Amino acid sequence: MRYDLAVIGSGGGAFAAAIAARNKDRSVVMIERDTVGGTCVNTGCIPSKALLAAAEARHTALSAERFPGIRAGADEVAFAELIAGKAGLVADMQAEKYVDLAAEYGWEILRGQAYFTDGPALEVTLTDGGTTRVDAEHYLVATGSVPWAPPIEGLDDVGYLTSTTAMELPALPESMLVIGGNYIGLEQSQLFARLGVRVTVVEMENRLAPGEEPEVSEGIERVFADEGITVHTGATVTAAHRADGQIITALRRGDGTLVELRADELLVATGRKPATDGLNLAAVGVKTGAHGEIMIDEHLRTANARIWAAGDVTGHPQFVYVAGAHGALVADNAFDGADRTLDYHHLPRVTFTSPTIAAAGLTDTQAVEQGHRCESRVLPLEYVPRALINRDTRGLIKLVADRDTGQLLGAHALADGAGDAIATAVYALANHMTVRQLADLWCPYLTMAEGIKLAAQTFTRDVSKLSCCAS
Repeated sequence: MRYDLAVIGSGGGAFAAAIAARNKDRSVVMIERDTVGGTCVNTGCIPSKALLAAAEARHTALSAERFPGIRAGADEVAFAELIAGKAGLVADMQAEKYVDLAAEYGWEILRGQAYFTDGPALEVTLTDGGTTRVDAEHYLVATGSVPWAPPIEGLDDVGYLTSTTAMELPALPESMLVIGGNYIGLEQSQLFARLGVRVTVVEMENRLAPGEEPEVSEGIERVFADEGITVHTGATVTAAHRADGQIITALRRGDGTLVELRADELLVATGRKPATDGLNLAAVGVKTGAHGEIMIDEHLRTANARIWAAGDVTGHPQFVYVAGAHGALVADNAFDGADRTLDYHHLPRVTFTSPTIAAAGLTDTQAVEQGHRCESRVLPLEYVPRALINRDTRGLIKLVADRDTGQLLGAHALADGAGDAIATAVYALANHMTVRQLADLWCPYLTMAEGIKLAAQTFTRDVSKLSCCAS
């Protein structure tokens, strides 16, 4: 049978494309070699944030004494029950939002490994045995990404964890060494620390969250110090081996000195790479880049006019909402000739630590590199009423603007609720607003979003001299 669209993968980008194609009354087939739903629902966003929420609940109980008159506590973590609860949530969402949804829209999911052959066409080695050929007018590669580990001597022999396997541990270890201080490493480090594990983080750059503003990095490092998480920045793990039931690693500091670190478990959180193995892309003229990403044009079309790519596999920012936008765009461009493109300049990102790290737009350095005369303001949370009543003023909000025009170029926050508050900045960036316009907008009192408005006001006034109820 010939289809209008054949999709390899079954994550956010794949489903967005399939739904959009079915809404155009196009026939669709989907091929998945692993678990339907992709990374987000099975091993990424949903399970990790569910566990982070549980860990935060425990931490909230243990830190409740910051409110005068409140006493609380938390017993030992029943980790097996916690993991089982997470698995149940994942199974429910995978069925409701993926498997059942495909049936409702009316496309078939083939279980097996697909690879390209002349035509182009797909040969599928089915999981339950046998092979089948799939012919389509258009093909979409939406295979996502997989954890990547650096070349460390002995690493493959010690049984290291990834962000996926760490969430399947049968029991909590006493200690854990996390390699990587970006968003995955930060989230996993705080998750396990708040469940009672003694955690050490190693980051090769000179600060945690190296892609964020320096003020944000300094803030999250202070938070980690407050919570007893040991941090080594500007350092690399050069070797690992097992002895006496522990993993022993050699750590090289920036000054060249070597230190030995021991832990019960080693979690490698150094990023993810596009998943293109076994697809035989070269046979149909599809090119890949230095990191394995599929090379596409601005319309998400590969060098083969009938083959498209979406999501993590393209090397674009690894967010499920990017993959979803890609999938819908591919359907429009493939079947309607829409020639649509995406504007990423106001794309938000969130790291679900507590406080949360959130940002949209340019950093100070990026703004200067793009030729702007830059002006920035940093507002400590001690000037944000929501943070004051939360009794937690750890964090800040930073805005980056063009000095000549006042146009907002970027917003960055370290705060509880920063992921929600950053939406305010996304809308302002999308509409090319100035910080003066942002400062004059209505904003509900006692929300963290008000902090964005207050930060905008710091460009023209001293917010420390404002009444808290009349900003």
